[in-house]
Amino acid sequence: MLKNNIKITHFVAILSVLNFLFFHLPFFTYVFNNVDYSSFNGVILVVSLVILVFVLNAFVFFLFFSLSHYFGKFLLVLFFMINSIAVYFVNTYSVIVDESMIGNVFNTNYEESSSYFSFKLILYIIVLGVLPSVYIIKAKIINVTLKKGLTISSLALLLTIVLVMANASNLLWIDKNSKQLGGLAMPWSYTVNTSLFYIHKYKKNEKEILLPNATIKDNQKSVVVLVIGESARRQNFSLYGYDKNTNPLLSKTPNVFHFDATSCATYTTAGVKCILEHTNSDDLYEILPNYLYRNNVEVVWRTSNWGEPPVHIKNYQNRDVLRKDCKGEGCDYDEILLTGLKEQILASKKNKILIVLHTSTSHGPTYSKKYPPRFETFKPVCNSVELGKCSQTELINAYDNTIVYTDYILSSVIDDLKELKEFKSTMIFVSDHGESLGEKNLYMHGVPMSFAPKEQYEIPFIVWVSDNSKQLKANKTLTQNHVFHSVLNFLNIESPVYNEELNIFKN
Repeated sequence: MLKNNIKITHFVAILSVLNFLFFHLPFFTYVFNNVDYSSFNGVILVVSLVILVFVLNAFVFFLFFSLSHYFGKFLLVLFFMINSIAVYFVNTYSVIVDESMIGNVFNTNYEESSSYFSFKLILYIIVLGVLPSVYIIKAKIINVTLKKGLTISSLALLLTIVLVMANASNLLWIDKNSKQLGGLAMPWSYTVNTSLFYIHKYKKNEKEILLPNATIKDNQKSVVVLVIGESARRQNFSLYGYDKNTNPLLSKTPNVFHFDATSCATYTTAGVKCILEHTNSDDLYEILPNYLYRNNVEVVWRTSNWGEPPVHIKNYQNRDVLRKDCKGEGCDYDEILLTGLKEQILASKKNKILIVLHTSTSHGPTYSKKYPPRFETFKPVCNSVELGKCSQTELINAYDNTIVYTDYILSSVIDDLKELKEFKSTMIFVSDHGESLGEKNLYMHGVPMSFAPKEQYEIPFIVWVSDNSKQLKANKTLTQNHVFHSVLNFLNIESPVYNEELNIFKN
């Protein structure tokens, strides 16, 4: 039984052991799956990592408690609580807690986060978070002498240096796998990556880099509806050869074209940013809606989602704004984005119009709640947030139904545009990223691009054009950056940043 009166050295050792046992199974599972542990170098690496995880955590915990017992207890309780949540998501959805995943966390609203709630999550929090926290709070810690403290600290640092030197031949492997290892080491995965996220966010958001002024070249009434999909992976669209009919409407619609495409990233914030920028860059350039709005184009942004770069336009409409004029069951789903769409286009006093519909239809884990019941074409479906508990058939059926619903939404947009006889019109649909549905034991998205599976970055790029408008080039593989330049071309807007090679339309 753990004692309440305990020396600080024993206390941090116990906490380090608990931290090791509770939260590092995914870390060492990854190591064992990627290291030849039958070789001498492999054995040295595995043993060194075991010792380092224990020693370095104990050393840092010791420093915390040496500064202040209250400070140390506060941080350790916080660590164990967050660790329990983090390891739940790692174990349940096979995520890596890297900087991009931290970005996902901070860009998730209540509606999305509540969909992850489960009894298993509560169990993780109680067993791995609350119970250790009770012990931490109740423990009466006895300090050691300064001399002993310095001796222990010096030995810990010396041991670390020796282990690093002993793994000189493994440094290339460590460097190659640093992102995965760093994203699975608790609590440093989220503490270090949260710091990096805010540092990089501050740099990116210092000031949007304005693009050179653009010029509208004619007065032809033209409208582009850009539909940004959420977690839509290409391989589940029957337009691309999928054996289940997930595109019953688009497949029968004239002037619909589809192209293979890849995303710049596997998470929403970076994917949407890439769709809206003229080039794939870490810098924050002026995005398409802001650029066109500043250059006298009518721009409307309608969203049931989040995670886009700052949008500086007059007509930014979220669910709350659209719900006022929406009627029927579709108002609880992405159909709300279609509310009064045609009327809003006709009411515009400008000749050039860009409508952006940012959907959330295929975002997990609650796929079965992303579409109205009448679109449950494929059964049975997965209704659990713990996707690993569902059969592969149930999970894919639920996801495929979101694609059927997406097909309906896109077809509805096209039907509206067909009625705008005075306009040259086009609809462009491109997803922010793809989605894993249990392949390689991965779920959802967010795996770093350096080792992401194709399911998370192979996306659909679907285009419809009105009869009186443009033809398309014989494109093969597109990128998300094709959107920016194609919209400029369709609206006949001249710009110094325009790149003809990234335009999908014939001139």
